[in-house]
Amino acid sequence: MSILNAENISHSFGGRQILEDASFRLLKGEHIGLIGANGEGKSTFLKIITGELTPEEGKVEWCRHITYGYLDQYSTLEKGKTIMDILRGAFSHLSDLEAEMIAIYDKMADVADDEMANLMEEVGTIQEILDSSGYYTIDTKIVEYANGLGLSEIGLDKDVTELSGGQRAKVLLAKVLLENPMILILDEPTNFLDENHINWLTDFLQNYENAFILVSHDMPFLTKVTNVIYHLENTVLTRYKGTYDDFLRMYDLKKQQVEQAFKKQQKKIADLEDFVARNKARAATATLARSRQRELDKMEKITIAPEKIRPTFSFKSDRTPGKVVISAKDLVIGYDSPLSKKIDIEIERNKKIAIKGVNGLGKSTLLKTLLKLIPPIEGDIQHDQFINVGYFEQEEIASDKTALAEFWDTFPSLTNAEARAALAKCGLTTDHITSQMKVLSGGENAKVRLCKIMQSPANILVLDEPTNHLDIMAKEELAKAIKEFKGTVLLVCHEAEFYQGIVDEVWDVSSWSTKIV
Repeated sequence: MSILNAENISHSFGGRQILEDASFRLLKGEHIGLIGANGEGKSTFLKIITGELTPEEGKVEWCRHITYGYLDQYSTLEKGKTIMDILRGAFSHLSDLEAEMIAIYDKMADVADDEMANLMEEVGTIQEILDSSGYYTIDTKIVEYANGLGLSEIGLDKDVTELSGGQRAKVLLAKVLLENPMILILDEPTNFLDENHINWLTDFLQNYENAFILVSHDMPFLTKVTNVIYHLENTVLTRYKGTYDDFLRMYDLKKQQVEQAFKKQQKKIADLEDFVARNKARAATATLARSRQRELDKMEKITIAPEKIRPTFSFKSDRTPGKVVISAKDLVIGYDSPLSKKIDIEIERNKKIAIKGVNGLGKSTLLKTLLKLIPPIEGDIQHDQFINVGYFEQEEIASDKTALAEFWDTFPSLTNAEARAALAKCGLTTDHITSQMKVLSGGENAKVRLCKIMQSPANILVLDEPTNHLDIMAKEELAKAIKEFKGTVLLVCHEAEFYQGIVDEVWDVSSWSTKIV
């Protein structure tokens, strides 16, 4: 049974064609992975099927009475509420029913007998709905989900305005899962999850009885939870039945078949064109030449999509600093309250260090404190006098400037050609660099920020979750660039498979956190 049909969808964005005559169907119980390189239009497609965007052409039809929960990359939380308030909001429809039932009970105090019978029947119906929905055990369910995604450690009475970006993402994810919709639509749900929470979500989705559509660049995660792949490439959406590994095999086979057919057709075209050129002027063979020309004119030409631009990342090395580039004594990090015990840190020249730990323990705070961007609560931090930092922050640039203008403002001495060449090296096309930063995909936005870091020499790279939103190709190139960098690296990353083989040490911030995890 098809519960969602999108037919002949065409849409452009910022002057760039995103979808061309794309069709999509979702069957009951299917676990779909929607994949494609950065900027191909995956998030745009999700906005089209959920009605946030109206396609220029085509139609989207949902089965009647279908409910869906949509977690996108830019969802927000209502200010002034606690985590528990937000999570209880997943059951607001049931709370409304309970309030309606209480109002009916109040009304019963002053009604005639015949109306009383009707009200009792109505109350009974509502009570049955509340009982069957597990309304009176929702707090237990909330705690179960909060534990699974690491929210209980933060404290469910915590005001959501005090949460980090990663913590807010977890709250939104938990709320969507608690709503238990007929269809889940999840856009990059693992971006701010740590390994143990990804494992919990993996188990949840593997056992999820309803359908879901998942966008993710975390391929190990995607492989474990999906059974259908939709691949978006060059405005074309293609369905593959099976796991992500099955898709890779079928995609490679299809690509080889198209290439072989293209070569065969090109040879035939060349032969026909040669025959027409040699025989069209001779009366004896002119009829045959015209026949061959008609064959050429009617031929449906096979085209090969251009190869995706593979980004090339490389970081410039600066002068060699002293043996110890950053040191800290009796350091306590935090803002209003301590996030750590007293710690001593010594970072040696050319060491590559990964920093891991669940969200909210202060990984980003640690980086900013070590860089002296924010003051420590206690302790002293020393920098080598020749330290020169290349710093990648988690936060995206959401300005009205184009990518080219954003880059050029930082490096005004570059010529137009040099600025464009630098951005192109990072895998950004002309369409990308002439688009506003705020409309770029998360991956494209990250590439612009990485490009800016690459322009200036550095002897220490401080990278805070640089793999969020990057596609496989970009991750591979970034890993290579970090490995080849002749300098010190501090890397916050939740993807162990990314930094394994690159770093010399792994720091787990939970070992010095003041929080119980």
